[in-house]
Amino acid sequence: MFLELGIATGMVLLTVLMHGGGLLLLGRIMELHDRRSGQMRLSPVSTQGALVAAGLAIGLLTLHGVEIWSYALLFRGIGAIDTLRDAVYFSTVSYGAIGYSDDLMAEHWRLLGAIEGVNGALLLGWSVAFFVTVMTRFVMGRGHHTSGSP
Repeated sequence: MFLELGIATGMVLLTVLMHGGGLLLLGRIMELHDRRSGQMRLSPVSTQGALVAAGLAIGLLTLHGVEIWSYALLFRGIGAIDTLRDAVYFSTVSYGAIGYSDDLMAEHWRLLGAIEGVNGALLLGWSVAFFVTVMTRFVMGRGHHTSGSP
């Protein structure tokens, strides 16, 4: 159990560092975009606004994909799951939804899969917070009002 917890701690640290670095990179790209375009605010119905939102979503999905694959490769590397396909499936389900079934995982490694679920939930939440923060740059065009505004 202590080996399993040690490996899980290492993976949590690795994925948190990867995620922080990835969000930092995405934030720098947004800053570069702001400087080049001279705009801090975007219309949510503009082509540029749609491209920024889509690019950010693709960046976040890529970041999560790298983290999921990192766990999958670990599971294969330690022999916890027999095939790469099953390892990627198990990792994706664990990371994104705190598990479905741990039948694919060797019994003595199942705690590692559970910890991936908690780790994934935290990283997904961090991404949602980042995405919402960036999306606050979007403003409605003229003639559009939010409730409570004139």
